[in-house]
Order: sequence, then C-alpha cells, then structure tokens
Amino acid sequence: MSERTALVLQPVRSVVFLLIFVIGSLIVNKDVSGISNWWSVVATVVNAATIALLVAAAKKNGMTYRELINYRKGKTKISHILVISVVVLLVGMGVMYLAGFLCYGQFPYLSPMMIEPIPPVLAIINIPLLPVTTALAEDGLYLGAGVNGIKNKYASVLVPAFFFALQHSFIPTLFDLRYIIYRFISFLPLTIILCAYYRKERDPLPIMIGHAIIDLATVMWILATSVIPGFYETMTAM
Repeated sequence: MSERTALVLQPVRSVVFLLIFVIGSLIVNKDVSGISNWWSVVATVVNAATIALLVAAAKKNGMTYRELINYRKGKTKISHILVISVVVLLVGMGVMYLAGFLCYGQFPYLSPMMIEPIPPVLAIINIPLLPVTTALAEDGLYLGAGVNGIKNKYASVLVPAFFFALQHSFIPTLFDLRYIIYRFISFLPLTIILCAYYRKERDPLPIMIGHAIIDLATVMWILATSVIPGFYETMTAM
C-alpha cells in the first residue's frame, strides 16, 4: 500500500464516528449524549465498513487483507499472545484509571456511558461481533495500513498510534473537552506500545487476540447492564 493511501486512511474512523453521532442526534432530535449508549452497535457497523474499505484498498494495491496485516500462519508464539494480552489488559485498564484520576479527580474512574444498557437482543448479538470486527478493523487500519504503509520509522509508530487513540475520543461523541482528553490519554500509551511492537515483530495476531479480549469484557458488561434490572444504576452509583 502506498504511503499516501496509508496516511489518508488514518483519520477516517475518527471522522466517521463524529459524523454518525452528530447526524444521528439530529435525526432523533436528541443531544449526542442521549444516544451515547448506542456506541457499541455503531462501532460494530463502522468496523464492518472499515474492513470492507481495507479489503478494497488492499486489492487496489495488489494484495489481500492478510498480506496487508502481514499475517503468516504458524508464525505466532503462544508466549507472545499471553504477554501482549496481559499488556493490553494491564496497560489499558491502568492508564484508563490514571486518566480518570487526572481528568476527573476520581480513582478508579470509568466513563459510565461505556456500559450503558441497550436492547438485550442487540447486546447478545454484539458479544461476538464487536470484539472480532474491532480487532480486524482497527488493527488492520492502524497496524496493517498505518505502520506498514508509513516509511519513516518514527512516524510509522506515532502517526497510527495518535489516530488509534484519537478515534476513541469520538466513541461515543460528546462535546466536552475534558471527556475528549480523558478518552485520548486513556488509550495513547497503549496504542504507542502496540504500534511499536507490531513494527518490530510484524505479527498482528497477538495484538488482535489481546484487543478482542478487552473488548469482550466490555460487551459482557454491557450485556449485564442490559439484562439485569437496576444493575447499571448500581454500578454508576459506586
């Protein structure tokens, strides 16, 4: 994939999420905060579109999606999967708590809207869909297209890592600067680590598996708040 294409693709998800929530709020005549609970469903839809875009972009450049992300069957070591999974969980949750303390003065702090209930049927359907599509879409875009497509060794890590983290500031979208900063710094250290690891190893599978695990935990929380009466209120009151 050409470097120009790789750079153009990096901000796409941030823009798409912003537009979806803004336009969606106008359609239903609600503030963007009033539709924030739909973020996980929106993310799955955007993931599917992202995967399709990556497949098309790869084909245009004479490669497959697997070649885009540099997937090679049998290359991955179990030890790498375990290490990266632990790193994703510890760094991901740890920095998120730290960001919450820095931005909101609370420890531990997690944005309550991330586990807001949705219709139970959608919560169940999204259990396999969100983790799998997120790993394929985000890691395909920021690692496969970004890290692999950008030539400068520093830019190939920092540019994808920046947009990898930035997209989370709009999932869901709120016009609150403190929230946007909180979401950005919650993810930036982890995205830098993942992009740097991928540039060195060129093996996406450990990152994809670790990524899917943390997203699976999130959709399970959403399922719990969606099917257990009063559970969301109890969790947000703690």
